[in-house]
Amino acid sequence: MSSYGSAWRGLPRPQLASLLLLGLAVVFANIRQPYPEIAPLQHLPTVLLLLAAPPLLRRWPLSDAAIVGLLLFWLLHTLGGRYTYSNVPYDAWAVALTGHSIGGTLGLVRNGYDRFVHLAFGLLWVAPVAQAMHRHASMGRRAGVWTAFLFVGAMSAFYEIFEWLLTILIAPDMADEYNGQQGDAWDPQKDMAIALFGAALAAIWLWPRRNDAA
Repeated sequence: MSSYGSAWRGLPRPQLASLLLLGLAVVFANIRQPYPEIAPLQHLPTVLLLLAAPPLLRRWPLSDAAIVGLLLFWLLHTLGGRYTYSNVPYDAWAVALTGHSIGGTLGLVRNGYDRFVHLAFGLLWVAPVAQAMHRHASMGRRAGVWTAFLFVGAMSAFYEIFEWLLTILIAPDMADEYNGQQGDAWDPQKDMAIALFGAALAAIWLWPRRNDAA
């Protein structure tokens, strides 16, 4: 336990603040939770991550910038988890602020928040994974970026399979709400494709020049 406590105390202040902010976000996301039956499935991975993060970062440290990128992704996920993704009321918020809906402006026929978070997964995870590969797996920068791109594809596929198995085995009556398919039979494939699109954009942005590829 003392070792675990020292892992928390040993974190750089910006990273400690990031973890505490994410913990507070999970707490607030569950106040007057509108979908209490689904909420545990949505937020349990985030809680497990928060518990595991200090010793993992002590063993494999990352830069503050990498942690902020991951924090942004998990904050987006936490917001989606509050509303089971399919019901995030971003259109109502946009109308209240601007008088126009995002869905109407973009011509969306479904709630697109889940697709936005899949895109963010690709955009925000490539840099931290590439950094980890370079720092802790002795990869060159180009190999690290390529591995990060493949990581996004593999994790996207793994998550879609996990999501399917979890709802079928544990909560089959809530499968459609938890998976957020919104009646689209091709939803998993589209989710994976948009995550890879985001990862490709991030990889292109990060792809090192010849003189810093080592």
